[in-house]
Amino acid sequence: MKFITPIVLALAVAGTISMTSCSKKYTCHCNLVYSGTPGLPDSSSTEYTIQNNKSGAQSVCNAQSGTYINNNITTVETCYLY
Repeated sequence: MKFITPIVLALAVAGTISMTSCSKKYTCHCNLVYSGTPGLPDSSSTEYTIQNNKSGAQSVCNAQSGTYINNNITTVETCYLY
């Protein structure tokens, strides 16, 4: 019976940790807009799955957003979680 108490305590802690993390699959949607020279591709979009808790997935998705300039071509990538 002495070993039951630590086991029950460990299971309670593990259950609490798993309930607070709530790791799920989220979808990050990114829109890409190109500008700078004629003949560039039309705007496009991509989606990918992130396995994380909501705030972690939001951070990963938002980190993909940005403006990039290469050889006078500007790419604006705007990402959001849904």
